[in-house]
Order: sequence, then structure tokens, then C-alpha cells
Amino acid sequence: MLDVILCIAVEHDLKLVALAAAICILGSWLSFRLFDRGLADSGLTALGWNFLAATAAGSSVWSTHFIAILAFKTGAPVSFDPVLTIVSLLIAIAGIFAGLAATTLSIPFSAAAGGILVGLGVASMHYVGMSAYHIDGLVNWERTFVVASVIMIVAASMVALALMKREDIKARPEKAAGIFAAGIVGLHFVGMTAMTVTPLVLRGMSVQQNSYLAMAMAIALACIVIAGTGLTSFVIDHRTRSDSDRKLYQMALYDSLTGLPNRQNFTDKLVAAIAQSDRTAEGFAFIGMDLDRFKEINDLWGHLAGDAVLAEVGDRLAALKSDRLFFARLGGDEFAVICRCTNEKLVFEDMMHIKNALVRPIALEDGTEVAIGVSLGAAFYPADAPDAQDLVSRADLAMYRAKASAITSICFYDSGMDEVVRQRKALAADLRNALANGELELYYQMQNTVDTEEVTGYEVLLRWRHPARGMVSPVDFIPIAEESGLIMEIGRWVLQKACEQAAIWPNDLRIAVNLSPIQLNDPKLPGFVRKVLDETGLAPHRLELELTESSIIENRERTLSLLSQIKALGVTIALDDFGTGYSSLETLRTFPFNKIKLDRSFMNQIEESPQARAIIRAVLAIGKSMDVPVLAEGVETRSQLDILRQEGCDAMQGYLLGRPAPHDAILATFASMDAIADENTGVLQQAIKSAAKAREQDLIVAG
Repeated sequence: MLDVILCIAVEHDLKLVALAAAICILGSWLSFRLFDRGLADSGLTALGWNFLAATAAGSSVWSTHFIAILAFKTGAPVSFDPVLTIVSLLIAIAGIFAGLAATTLSIPFSAAAGGILVGLGVASMHYVGMSAYHIDGLVNWERTFVVASVIMIVAASMVALALMKREDIKARPEKAAGIFAAGIVGLHFVGMTAMTVTPLVLRGMSVQQNSYLAMAMAIALACIVIAGTGLTSFVIDHRTRSDSDRKLYQMALYDSLTGLPNRQNFTDKLVAAIAQSDRTAEGFAFIGMDLDRFKEINDLWGHLAGDAVLAEVGDRLAALKSDRLFFARLGGDEFAVICRCTNEKLVFEDMMHIKNALVRPIALEDGTEVAIGVSLGAAFYPADAPDAQDLVSRADLAMYRAKASAITSICFYDSGMDEVVRQRKALAADLRNALANGELELYYQMQNTVDTEEVTGYEVLLRWRHPARGMVSPVDFIPIAEESGLIMEIGRWVLQKACEQAAIWPNDLRIAVNLSPIQLNDPKLPGFVRKVLDETGLAPHRLELELTESSIIENRERTLSLLSQIKALGVTIALDDFGTGYSSLETLRTFPFNKIKLDRSFMNQIEESPQARAIIRAVLAIGKSMDVPVLAEGVETRSQLDILRQEGCDAMQGYLLGRPAPHDAILATFASMDAIADENTGVLQQAIKSAAKAREQDLIVAG
């Protein structure tokens, strides 16, 4: 060891030694960075990176070697064999490339094999280069130092490449480069220690040292140029990969339309917030958000307008983001917020700020302004829920309560909501068996002319007689049937049963059956209506199907096509609940409805509200202009009926003239009407006979 130290300190120009060390360290670092990049790829791409790494390593090792040789003070003139000098460079590059390629193989001891090849390649470069180094003197080699130098570079190469195969070690390229550089230094200086020179001629030493310095700088510059090529490739690739990774990260964790965090990102944040809350005992609020009237915008102005609205919503929510509020889009028109606060008053204020920001009108590209609403529901962790799933579920319960409320669009979770959900689920389970158990039945409410109050038909109403709950309101079970998909089976049963019952009536009165929006999604509906009419024998003109305009909007063309097929059977079509929701004149123009049914909400205000009366008058005018009769629902007082007469309404329906009744009661009514008719006929015939007899007596007296 002392001999090596003396060789470095006494027999070398330390300035050139420092230059060689710098080249060695920088070259080794770049080489292993390039090799690390190759380990991440496979096939030709990996070989390409390995070649760049081998070129950078070989040129830097070769440069280190020759600069260090130039730094050696031989005491005698020297010269270089150009062929062997170039061959030594090629040997270094080839040996290192073979070793790196072997290391990438998925076989046992690949790193050891690769290290041996790299070490032998570098050692071969060194000693071939020494063969190209001609000295005017006697040169003796100490075999022990030669063997030691080879062992050092082989061992260092094996350790460095084994380290590169360990994915669990941080800063692998830097550590491997340091070990490899140490091996190169050991190879050179132990190898130089093995060489003893006895000069034969002494001349021109000062001139030679100056020329050696110039040569060393030229070699260093050449090495930097070669290594720079590999470095440039690495930088370009790293920049490209960074941009790609950034884009992939953005795509994976952020919504492309709104720019807000997506569901996955939000889920991670929610889990992290729960973990932090468990550590610090500081709770937080989860706020679920759902846009109101967004579907109408999509239906009326198209999906591009809907996307523009969502983008604007994203911008407005992003502007509200703070250390306390974290927003995300979960999908569709559904958003969510993590609010790092448990003060209900402050959370309510945050929810009001969100609402006020979103309800402002939104301008579309064509200048049209649209407005949306928002329903918000909040639940607190851990006060309201023990985990993320329950927290989200309970915030959703609060949000749906807010959406269903006519008073507020903001709601906080309370434990009573769980009972409502439990009862709703139990009701859904019972509804599945209601048809099979014969619990569903039909009621009929009469429809009358306004002028004469004559019965013109009946609306069919579905009732559920629950064995434990008694009569369940349609308001409670129809939404459940629609959500669960049972409405299709129930709707078919209602149509079939209503037509069967009406077919046995002793008159020609019409029945009106309501269609669910879900039924209008069934392309087989016209065929089913035809089948029911054929099987029951009911005349098509006696069947009237009622639907709301909202059920048409979802798929206008398909729905109107289905209605046209049904109308072609001779069945009449009525537009129900007109005056609320869309109430679009375009719908009336597009499809020739046989009847317009005025929503019952106007009857509650017709006696006191001039506005309600004006709307009724306008609807009646529309009906007359289009030659479509108008029926007013919900008529309960004589005063309401008198107003309808004054305004020229065609027909009415309501508790004033008849409440819904089961089919047996309707049949009894028909029997009673027939009895009254028969009695009236008998009285009339008796009166005619009496009049004729009196006339006959008068003639006898006169005669």
C-alpha cells in the first residue's frame, strides 16, 4: 500500500492525476445512470442504452488511463503506438458493453458474470494501453501488483453491477459509480506501481511535460464530447419521460373536463383524512354535491353545452379551494368536498358559499344563459360514521334529502335517515312479492265533462294493499318500483288488468292508463299494447295512455316513434301534468296528442291567484287553437268547477264528482245507473200511456 501511495505522490503530476480522477468520476456516474435507464427497458431499447453506457464508460476509462499515464514521471522520453492506443479504447467499450448486456439477462449470477466481463475489459484496456506506451528505458513488471490490480477492477465491477440489480437500494447509480471509479483508480495506480522504469536517455523533460499537459487536455475534451452525447440522450429521454409521467399523473388523478381531482384521487385523500383524524382526534366533514337541472341542459342544448357547464362548475369550485376545502368530481354531475372542520355552523357557511357560486347563470358559447341548482348533504367523521364507506353513504342520504326538499338544498345527516332507508329497502323487498301475492289492485277515478258533468271515462290508479302496513301510497312505492326495475313488470300487469276489467263493462267508456318513463324505453311497448287489446277484446278507442313530458325528453325521437306506433292502433295519447316541468310548446307541435291534462297544482290556486287563472286560460287557448281538449285535474269545489266553466274548459277530474274506487264499486255504479235508466224508462212509458188514455177520454167527451 505504501508503494502505491508513493507512486501516486512522487511519481505522478498531481494536476493531471486530479484531471484523470474528475474524468473517471463523472464518466462513471454518467455510465451507470445510462445503464440504470437501460434496466428499465427491454429488447433493442435496452441494448441501445447499454451501448451508450458502454461508450461513455469506455471513453472515460480510456481517457482516465491515458491522462494518468501522461501524469507518470518516467524520467525518460516516451511515445505511443497509435494502433494499440485505438485498440485499447475499442477493447474497453466492447468489454463493458458485453458485461452490461450480460447483467441485464434474467439468469442466476448475471451480475457476477457481467462484472467479470467489465472488469476484464477494463483491465485489458489498461495493459494493452501500457503496451502502446513506449519508454526509452528498461521496464520491469511486478507480477503481484499486476494480479492485484486486475482483481481490484473485477471485484469492483462485480459489486457495482450487483448493486444495480438491487431495486430496494436508493441512489444505486451513484453508489455503483463510486465503487466502479474506485476500482479504476485501484487498477491504474496499483498497475503503475507494478512497473519500474530505468531510463537510458535523459533529454527534453520540461518540453515533454508541457506537451503532456496539452495532450491530457485534448484527451479530456474528447472524452467530454463523447460522454456528452450520452448525457444529451439521457437528458432528452428524462425530460420526455418526465413530461409523459406528468401527463399520465394528470390523467390518472384529475378529471380532464373540470380539472378537479377525480374519484381515485378523492378516495386517496379521504382515506388519508381519516387516518390523520384517527391520529389527531380532529374530525372533518364530507360533503356530497349533485347538480340540479343539469339533465335538462343536456337534453335541451346538447352534451357540448353540458360539458361547458361542467367545465365552468370546475372553475368555480377551484376558485373556492382552500386549506380547509378539497373538491373533486366523482363522475357525471356528482361532486364531493372534504371540509377540514367539525363546526356545523362553519360547514354550513362553506356549503352556502358553494351554492351561491354555482347558482349564478352560466353563459354558453352562443350567448345563451343557463342556470343550475345544487343539492348538498354533509356528514361528519367520526361523529356520523366509523369509516369511509359509511361516511359517503350517509352524506349521500343527506344530499338526497336536500334534493327532495322543497324548502332547502342543504342538509346534514341525522340518524333518523338510516331508519328511512331501512324502511325503504324493506318496502322494496315486499314489493317484489306484491304481484305474486295478489296485493296490487286497480282503482278508478271518473272523468267528466265540465258543462254537463257527464261521465266520459275513468283514470286507472294503482293501489297496494300491504298485509301489514295496509294501503301504501303510490307516492311511496312507485319511485321504488322505478329504481328497482319492477315498474316494467308492474306496468304490464296494470295495462293487462285494466283492459280485462274495462272489456266487461256494459258501456263504451274510456280508461286512461299511466305510463312510466321507464316503460317508454321499451321498444316492445307497441307490440305489447296490440297483444293486450287482442287478448282482452277491448276496442282500441277506449284505451288512453297518459305520459308526462319529462318522459319524452330523455330520448325524444325514439319515444315519439313509439307513441306514433301506438296511436296507429287507434289508442289515444294524453299529455299529463301539463303546466309544470318543461311544458314545451315544441312538444305539442311535434306530436299530435289527443288530450292535454292540466296539472292539479293550478286548482289549489285558481280561486285566489290571478296568475294561476291566467295560466289556465292560456293553456285552454292553446288547446282550442290546436283542437285538443283540455282536462283539469284536482277539482274539489263547486267554485273551481264554475271557474272552469267560465273559462271554457272541456273536462275535469277530481274529488268533487268522484273519488277513486275499486273495480267492484265501479261495476256496482254501472248496475245502479242501469237500474235508474230502467226505472226512468218505465216511468216514461207509464206517463206516455197515461197521456194517451187521457187523450182518448178527451176525444170521447168531445164526441
